[in-house]
Amino acid sequence: MECISVFDMLKIGVGPSSSHTLGPWRAAERWIKKLKETKRFDKLEHIQVDLYGSLSLTGKGHATDLAVMLGLSGADPEHIPVDTIDVIISSIKNSNSLMLNNERKVAFDAKADIVFNKKFLPFHSNGMIFTATINGRHYKETYYSIGGGFVVQEERKISKMNKIIFYCTFPYPVENGVKLLEFCKQLNLPVSGVVLENEKSIRDEATIDFELERIWNTMLECMYVGCHTEGHLPGGLNVRRRAFDMHKNLINNDVPYETPLEWLESIRNNEVKFRQILKWVSCFALSVNEVNASLGRVVTAPTNGSAGVIPAVLMYYMTIENHEATFEHVKKFLLVAGEIGSIFKKGATISAAMGGCQAEIGVSSAMAAAALTELLGGTPEQVLVAAEIAMEHHLGLTCDPIGGLVQIPCIERNSMGAIKAINAAELALDTDPKNVKVPLDKVVQTMWETAKDMSSKYKETSEGGLAVGVHLSDC
Repeated sequence: MECISVFDMLKIGVGPSSSHTLGPWRAAERWIKKLKETKRFDKLEHIQVDLYGSLSLTGKGHATDLAVMLGLSGADPEHIPVDTIDVIISSIKNSNSLMLNNERKVAFDAKADIVFNKKFLPFHSNGMIFTATINGRHYKETYYSIGGGFVVQEERKISKMNKIIFYCTFPYPVENGVKLLEFCKQLNLPVSGVVLENEKSIRDEATIDFELERIWNTMLECMYVGCHTEGHLPGGLNVRRRAFDMHKNLINNDVPYETPLEWLESIRNNEVKFRQILKWVSCFALSVNEVNASLGRVVTAPTNGSAGVIPAVLMYYMTIENHEATFEHVKKFLLVAGEIGSIFKKGATISAAMGGCQAEIGVSSAMAAAALTELLGGTPEQVLVAAEIAMEHHLGLTCDPIGGLVQIPCIERNSMGAIKAINAAELALDTDPKNVKVPLDKVVQTMWETAKDMSSKYKETSEGGLAVGVHLSDC
């Protein structure tokens, strides 16, 4: 059984893509670690990185080449000052060399030594091979970025299920929704309580609180930056940032603020008519994914491309539903969201390259809907009903980014996913779970079947849908 922590599902990193940016970045770090373990780090003479499948087809739009260079340079995606990224990349390109792991200088031509191969490796759409040359011999290592920043190296024997096994040490291992409800009943705990008990088996509660608060603060900071940054997004589509203008029209200028927390408080003093609520939620979601599209720091939730849904719904709860909300509410929300995301990862996929956008926006909407339902007083059964409703209405959603960029239609989809999550939560709260016809586990299974049936041109390859219907020249 897979053992997936909430901190595996919610990772801090740099945009624009968890599978195309954060994954290759982490793969480069793992490769360097292996070079050191095999005593090859100090001997290598040349580096080459080959990208395959979706990493190749949409890699430049997703900044995969930049991520590889940053990972090879030893930069940490959680902590690197994002305003130094351009400086590091420019230095590598101008000098045709890089400081491997920030330790030793090696020759590196970004145009020649990062190779975009359109063919697919057999295990997963997001494959990459790192090659070290020593005394004329080539030493190769293959890695796969399987979505959400998860990186694996070897295919297991039952690879047709497209799942990776992790040894599970949790006292209450959750394989699916049915098992989760069993533990809730056995322990007489809400979903967040069961998740917390599992987390406490591998780290102390003070550490759990610290890391969850760091995740929330990163989300809040991301929304704040997105709502206060004007201009256009990079990449060639000339997309104007919308969160800035929406926020300017919504915010009450009579309440001054200087920090993200003060900003949150000021929003609580704003008008809360239905139209304004829709606009605020959309604004929160757009702001995160505009930051993501600009290589800013976001939280994968469960991916970078869907990073705006969970912060937007949590912010909705904090600013509209409960003005007295504290970190304890944030904690429960993130614990529930992480667990629901892990169920989808175990039973299906969170990779758009494997399942289309239903695996990203659909899963994030289900995560947010479930988490909101618990905070609004829903039972564990209703929490799962909310997740099912949210995903059911994202089934079949394709991934067809224009120009291979995580901008159109990706950014707007986050606002739609957030609104659907809130609606799903409200529907679940008014539902008797005994009358539900489609359980969560069935919709997870259906999503995976849909993913397998979906044409590859709708799986983050930019070979179908809007990606070919709208050209860069049209923008």
